[in-house]
Amino acid sequence: MEFESRRPVMVCGHGCVASSQPLASQIGLDILKAGGNAADAAVAVAAALNVTEPCSTGIGGDAFCLFYHAQSGQVKGLNGSGRSSAEATLSRLAADGFSSTRKFPPRHGHAVTVPGAAAAWVDTVEQLGSGKLSLRQILEPAITLATTGFPVQEVTATFWKRSEDTLQAPANRHGRDMLLNGRAPRHGEIITLPRLADTFKELASSGKEGFYKGRIAQAISRAVQEHGGLLTLDDLASHQTTFDEPISTEYRECRVWEMPPNGQGLTALLALNILEGFDIQALQCNSAEYLHLVIEAIKLGMADTAWYTGDPHVVNVPVWELLGKDYASKRRGLIDASRSVSKVREDSVVMTVCRARADVKRGSPVLLGSDTVYFCTADTQGNACSFINSNFMGFGTAIVPEGCGFTLQNRGYGFSLDPDHPNVLSPRKRPFHTIIPSMVTNAQTGELMSAFGVMGGFMQPQGHVQVLLNQLEFGMNPQQALDKPRICVGDSYSGGNLGSVVVEQGIQPDVIQKLRDMGHNVTEVASGHGRAILGRGQVITRGAWWDRSGSVCRQPSVYWAGSDPRADGIVAGY
Repeated sequence: MEFESRRPVMVCGHGCVASSQPLASQIGLDILKAGGNAADAAVAVAAALNVTEPCSTGIGGDAFCLFYHAQSGQVKGLNGSGRSSAEATLSRLAADGFSSTRKFPPRHGHAVTVPGAAAAWVDTVEQLGSGKLSLRQILEPAITLATTGFPVQEVTATFWKRSEDTLQAPANRHGRDMLLNGRAPRHGEIITLPRLADTFKELASSGKEGFYKGRIAQAISRAVQEHGGLLTLDDLASHQTTFDEPISTEYRECRVWEMPPNGQGLTALLALNILEGFDIQALQCNSAEYLHLVIEAIKLGMADTAWYTGDPHVVNVPVWELLGKDYASKRRGLIDASRSVSKVREDSVVMTVCRARADVKRGSPVLLGSDTVYFCTADTQGNACSFINSNFMGFGTAIVPEGCGFTLQNRGYGFSLDPDHPNVLSPRKRPFHTIIPSMVTNAQTGELMSAFGVMGGFMQPQGHVQVLLNQLEFGMNPQQALDKPRICVGDSYSGGNLGSVVVEQGIQPDVIQKLRDMGHNVTEVASGHGRAILGRGQVITRGAWWDRSGSVCRQPSVYWAGSDPRADGIVAGY
């Protein structure tokens, strides 16, 4: 996984799709050419990625999207995350032996919340789509892929192999539905997923009822309960997508949009607010001085988000107070430009937060793995969709409902079992979510500037900050911004802390040493498939607003797009 070839930025005039899988990008483009808009194309891509990357995403997971409506200039947000069972209480889990000191395993039935992706797909098409294509037409390419088969790409084959033992386990009765002759498919090997095709057909013909009631719902409930979980048919039938007002902040005359809690988009906005007070352009990209400021701002943003974020329909989340510029100024004052003020333990960060604001209680973010797909689409009318769909940890729980051809997510593992935490498990509640799409508009005119995102657990807001600054502060085009080596606060996907930092191969050794001299605990230089910890992103910009060289045409109607080299994907455009 050495980056030895050049990826050119894609430039096109009518529409484009950027995803982590070439076949999925082409499918999205076909939908645009057939008269669909950016939202229609996004759902087609989501379904195609479920087929081609089931180790990362699927209809058994959750989804979020931001949609830019060109005619009105509005940014709309869709929250497609699921809720816990009506029976999910701390006392019920205590009866099973689980508590704040002994959490249930990530592949336990308790980790499954209602899968929200299916409803999100339907609602995206019905509420945001063009109205020119039926759900069946939009899902048909993915149905064909699943039925006739597809060759597996390199990165996907690598991560599929990592879950082979879990899918083969005797306790996972239908796990072999996700394997080829009882094993993970190899790079270039053709696999079919006929049961998944049947699930898509049912969704296409019966809509949400085809998934949340009837055969599929019964299979989901039965599978979860067989693995010790609580989901019932009533929990599934009661599920609803919500359209939530996105949150945003202004940075350098741009308005950056994120989904509100229960997601972690707040972290990116908090970090940007802090960084706005520094002269970033005076620093060299990926210099020790620049990375130091980014690391410190991210730590402070993550510490706030970790405590405050919960389901805003159940608990109060003081988003706008946290996003105030005065609060950012106080937080900025905690940063020493020459040395880390929170260098070793997560507790240090929390104490720093407490000194800045007495009412911030101790949060305890756990860095968890997140296998997710992020993609974005843009159409000839100027609409854009920033979409993310996830199982959470690889295949999620890897629990496969009988006859359904997909695995169930383990988003419920994101709940706290601390009764004093805003994110504590309770009935019909959404857990803390890592997956976040993003978007940028002009702060004065409201015109679209960018649809972008970076998947990857708690790396996601960190990726948003770094990729965006590469464009806004350092003048990189979308592909260059994605190619640039990144850093990640947190040393692993499975229990790292805010006092550690991973840097990617390509960041210079003298920079790494200087970061250590400044007090940062740089624990790893990620290379090969270990680069996965740095996430995988996609970017589409409207016009070349990022250019400072004067060497490119800044025609505002032209799309510029890039796809992360850390994944298998490409940009498709016309």
